[in-house]
Amino acid sequence: MHIRIIGAPIDLGADRRGVDIGASAIRYAGLSDHLSQLGHIVHDVGNLAIPQPESQAISNPRLKYLEPIVKASEELAHLVTGALKENEFPLVLGGDHSIALGSISGVAAVHRRPGVIWIDAHGDFNTEETSPSGNIHGMVLAALAGLGDSRLTHIGGWSPKLNKDTIVIVGARSLDPGEKDLLRARHIHVFTMSDIDRRGMPDVMRQAIAIASQEGSSPVHLSLDLDALDPREAPGVGTPIPGGLTYREAHLAMEMIADSGKLISMDVVEVNSILDRENITAQLAVEFILSALGKKIF
Repeated sequence: MHIRIIGAPIDLGADRRGVDIGASAIRYAGLSDHLSQLGHIVHDVGNLAIPQPESQAISNPRLKYLEPIVKASEELAHLVTGALKENEFPLVLGGDHSIALGSISGVAAVHRRPGVIWIDAHGDFNTEETSPSGNIHGMVLAALAGLGDSRLTHIGGWSPKLNKDTIVIVGARSLDPGEKDLLRARHIHVFTMSDIDRRGMPDVMRQAIAIASQEGSSPVHLSLDLDALDPREAPGVGTPIPGGLTYREAHLAMEMIADSGKLISMDVVEVNSILDRENITAQLAVEFILSALGKKIF
């Protein structure tokens, strides 16, 4: 596989600083070398130029840093589309989860309405009306489904990017009240940690892959937020929530996605090196990327 690594050190979608270092931390953990050892050909194009929050004004507290996030999303979408058209697998390193607005928009420009597996403690399905914080990293999945401010929904000039029937959230355990209403009203598939506890990760992931890929007929984008992991496993994340995935549950999810043969793109987000210990969370990110891209135990 030809893999194009794109860094998107966006630190504008959330209140807590530090995720802008995440892409560098993942690279420092040996990502390119490990991918090459798997037999992949790696093309790292570096990072998008992202302004720092201190240099930007907040024009609307319900949509914080909207203008620079939209600009970065348009640029990222262009890069992802270019990678796919050149038959490279786009691997986007965040940054906060607002990067998915650009990465998935770029994928959808080539593969109309791809399936999405969104592995995250949060739903990121707010709009400016339901968000308690105004942080855009909690709105991007809704925007990709066509909900919210038109400047977010119409990245690339069209909306929606996703079919609501092929969106699957896995590992959710922190959902806002208004967000729950939107998820239920749009019939979004949500597998909470309670579902994983009761049914087990193998059963949940089999169903998630079937839904996102439309039983194998559609390509799938994977959006992996490291806060899906329990904070005891991954301490260096922007919004840690207790009770998350174990190390092996996360690996199994990646391995099953790889085995499906439907994965065409991936983003990895919310590694916060300021809060991390000895770069352990970035190292986990590398391990999960490798599992998603074909590494096996035996």
